[in-house]
Amino acid sequence: MHKYLIVHTRDGGTRMRFLVFKRETVLYVLISCIILATISAWFLLKKGDTVVFNSQNGQSVREIHMVTGEFKTKMKDGTEMESYRWDPGTIFLEKGEKVNLYISGINGDEHPFYIEGTNLKGTVKKGEEVIVPLHFNQSGTFRLICKTHDDKTHLGPMIAYIVVN
Repeated sequence: MHKYLIVHTRDGGTRMRFLVFKRETVLYVLISCIILATISAWFLLKKGDTVVFNSQNGQSVREIHMVTGEFKTKMKDGTEMESYRWDPGTIFLEKGEKVNLYISGINGDEHPFYIEGTNLKGTVKKGEEVIVPLHFNQSGTFRLICKTHDDKTHLGPMIAYIVVN
């Protein structure tokens, strides 16, 4: 709550009014401003991409999300062209890192796949999500290949690259 302080001059002249605040009010406003500034700064610093980590048995597991994609076009002569892709087409891992690769089926009824050089395989169906646990102990580039779209004649190649450093 605030009050007005009215000051009278000695010669009976003009009165002056001052706005007076209690010390508690000033402290409350100051603390509120500091809190708002801190929260704003935190959000601004956290703006941008962040890597999401989970914990499995005390170890962090990174999540990578991938989708199936389809590109279609109609040529000038009326013929249609289409191609299927994984998106993103390349992911990067560190040797020994544990990753859960979440693949969502967006386009195409199903995409049976395998990862070269491993025994990992599965099928991504439209409207569903498959989780592929990845853990490579050696460096290299491993191809994630859709068996249905493995070359140009089958609307591919639908290949993603897993690069392990």
